[in-house]
Amino acid sequence: MEDAVAIALRQWRQVLPDADLDPIAVIGRLNRCAALLQQATDAPLTRAGVSRAEFDLLCALLRDGGELTPGRLARETFASGAAVTKRIKRLEGVGLVGRRVDGRDRRVAHLSLTEQGRDLIMRLVPEQLEYEAALLSGLPAEHERQLADLLAELLLMLEGRLGGTFG
Repeated sequence: MEDAVAIALRQWRQVLPDADLDPIAVIGRLNRCAALLQQATDAPLTRAGVSRAEFDLLCALLRDGGELTPGRLARETFASGAAVTKRIKRLEGVGLVGRRVDGRDRRVAHLSLTEQGRDLIMRLVPEQLEYEAALLSGLPAEHERQLADLLAELLLMLEGRLGGTFG
């Protein structure tokens, strides 16, 4: 049985027989896995009324345990400043995030979870972890660890070459 990338590679070999198609085998599969996993793992979040991007912001605020500026949130979540501003505005509107203006520089905002936001994330994270574990349950534990190690190696290399932030 062939995966979708194997089929595409077979087709590309017919069109470009002399090309090095090995990168497609890795990057194509990573992209396809990421898209499928994103679609699947977003389902519980959607039911809770938050998008993946909003969930990532809320989780960053919880992990930090204090306050973050919008710029720091953008770096933490690999999002543009404009995207973070838009998401924070919505999360403030539904009572999940609070804003405190800096006493020394009124242009700087400090963001934190409200009690409602903390309760939501503390409920969602275990559900999300359970859901994600179920998605990976077909993989033997040793393979999951090996894959995690290989992906960590790839991520470190890419962050070294491309930098750790986007936008």
